[in-house]
Amino acid sequence: VQLQACGGGLVEAGGSLRLSCAASRRIFSNYVMGWFRQAPGKEREFVAAISRSGGSTSYADSVKGRFTISRDNAKNTMYLQMNSLKAEDTAVYYCAKSKGDGGSLYHTSLWYDYWGQGTQVTVSS
Repeated sequence: VQLQACGGGLVEAGGSLRLSCAASRRIFSNYVMGWFRQAPGKEREFVAAISRSGGSTSYADSVKGRFTISRDNAKNTMYLQMNSLKAEDTAVYYCAKSKGDGGSLYHTSLWYDYWGQGTQVTVSS
């Protein structure tokens, strides 16, 4: 499985960006998917996760109410709509596929086995 993340860029505080993550195989719909981010000098942290059907989602407290995760299984693609961006959202954003076919919305990176290459999001204050 290969994951390709894109959509990052430079945006002013308060602005919006939409990230996409395209998967290479049709088994995409069998797995919980997640977004993580890593800022310079910091650990990689959980951002959001979405169930196989897209009917359940989970967010980090820091992005709740501002970010929306979604997926289109017919297109093997996951999205992260980011609104009201803040300087502290600046990071490299990674998409990831969960291990196994369980339904839990994991917040820990150890539960994910395939990762996209990352896309840089920079928010200027």
